[in-house]
Amino acid sequence: MADGYSRTPRLTKGALIRLTEGIAGPLPQAIAFQYNPETLSRKLTPWQPPAEDAAAQQGGQTDPQAQPYNPEEVIDVAIEFDATDQLETDDPRAVAVGIADRLAALEVLLYPDTDSGGLMTDLVASLTGAASGAVPRSTVPVVLFAWGTGLVVPVRLTSYAVEEQAFSNRLYPIRAKVTVSMQVLTDLAFPDTGANAQTGLSAEIARAAYRYTMAQRKALGIAGVGHAIEPLMNLLSL
Repeated sequence: MADGYSRTPRLTKGALIRLTEGIAGPLPQAIAFQYNPETLSRKLTPWQPPAEDAAAQQGGQTDPQAQPYNPEEVIDVAIEFDATDQLETDDPRAVAVGIADRLAALEVLLYPDTDSGGLMTDLVASLTGAASGAVPRSTVPVVLFAWGTGLVVPVRLTSYAVEEQAFSNRLYPIRAKVTVSMQVLTDLAFPDTGANAQTGLSAEIARAAYRYTMAQRKALGIAGVGHAIEPLMNLLSL
């Protein structure tokens, strides 16, 4: 007889978390993946010296091992959305807009963060800016990419492509595949000192998340080195 206990582990879902500054602090808005992507691509590009420094390096005047900054990291994921199950249970939101709300939640991460004035304020500001020859722009929101406890980093979405694959009778998408490219922002993108210091709690959370992930990565790297000691000793004994 089943006792209601399942040995199946609960799956941790990846998510993009938008941090919006509110009166009482940052308001996290999590966009959890309906299905975790089967693959996740990460690319690390080490810092390269400017052209003039590279020329000097060839003359032996620059330390060839110089690495003043962390590598640039890019994460690519393909996210799938499907409202089929919700439509079968007559979920009112799925019936009304399919997955359009989830797609919109992702897409607004690419737009500048605006004030509480909303769309009308944006329209007035745009018209005013257009009249003066310049359209005022704000900054994109602070976004965290969370992939379990091992990877929680602030990111900026640099590429977004969506393939809408099926539609409701109202022509809202009910199935889609989204490909997202994200630039990982280091803690230097959120300075806590100096003229450009960012003192908001969202920036503090972003700094802490990046430093936490880097500390964990280094700790795992040290642990991994231990497994290579014996083969190294065998090699040196040859």
